[in-house]
Amino acid sequence: MCGRFELKTKFDKLPKVLKQDYPSGLDNKYETQNLIRPTDPVLVIKNEGKIQTTFMSWGFISPWAKDPFDKARPRPFNARSETVEEKKLFSGSWKHKRCLIPASGFFEKTYRIRKENYETFWLGGIWSKWSSPDGAELESCCVLTTEPNDLVKPLHHRMPVIVPNGYEEQWTEQVKDAHELKGLIPIMLGWSSSGWISEEINIKPTNQMNLF
Repeated sequence: MCGRFELKTKFDKLPKVLKQDYPSGLDNKYETQNLIRPTDPVLVIKNEGKIQTTFMSWGFISPWAKDPFDKARPRPFNARSETVEEKKLFSGSWKHKRCLIPASGFFEKTYRIRKENYETFWLGGIWSKWSSPDGAELESCCVLTTEPNDLVKPLHHRMPVIVPNGYEEQWTEQVKDAHELKGLIPIMLGWSSSGWISEEINIKPTNQMNLF
């Protein structure tokens, strides 16, 4: 968990922060997605001095990987929030490269978990930048997970970290010290199931956006 999610929000209904600084042509290329899986391109906001919208590959690629497409080395699409600061693979990104991934629902087994009002929400994540010897770059991300609440617990022993609206700047900004990082911990302790529902559905895959 979280291994599948959706973004069915139309472009004009996306959170305003996503449309402050986005790639040229996104408003024309953008398509809603019924099923997003690991290795798919995902819409992300990051902060390198200012909040920017970009696309990343879902599945964390180590910055020091020799071959980012080596199938013998699985790319983690989740990271445990409780240990993200300790793991060598993730600790640098936790300190300096946190991101937010918009979603309208996520899936466990045959259930979709979403907000009752269909509001878009933020999956809390971290990202990395891999560079080849010739200077080519590839950005990737993974979703942080935490202990499940009473809604998700019957379906899985983990659930994604959900970052509340209004915390976009605080979550993504490059922090200066450990004290500021600790200020993010309450966000990762879990979220209330109030205002959320789980519903059994049949998932139908859709074509992915042609982003690269």
